[in-house]
Amino acid sequence: MSVTITIYGIKSCDTMSKAMKWLEAHSVAYSFHDYKKQGIDTATLKKWAQSVGWEKLLNKAGTTFRKLPDSEKENIDEPRALALMVASPSLIKRPVLDREGNITVGFKPEIYADLFAAHL
Repeated sequence: MSVTITIYGIKSCDTMSKAMKWLEAHSVAYSFHDYKKQGIDTATLKKWAQSVGWEKLLNKAGTTFRKLPDSEKENIDEPRALALMVASPSLIKRPVLDREGNITVGFKPEIYADLFAAHL
């Protein structure tokens, strides 16, 4: 039985590198979607937001968010957050791991170990 795994992010991100190295070290096959190069659509972001919440997807700690004008950062709701993330994918927390529709945001080795326990 094969599980479809896609990891979304930006190739140059250190956290992405750690996550992909972890997957490779544990022989977990995956495909990589670089949303800097390939983009991301609103429908995909909406699906993720329904699963984990848009607040978890929006990377408020990153440089891209901090550089936004205050007018864009104030009173953010889901539609506005999704529009910002589509326009600037660097605003999406990384990585986003899609394991057959189960979404995990961020990378922690212990969480990945739990996710792939049956595989290891």
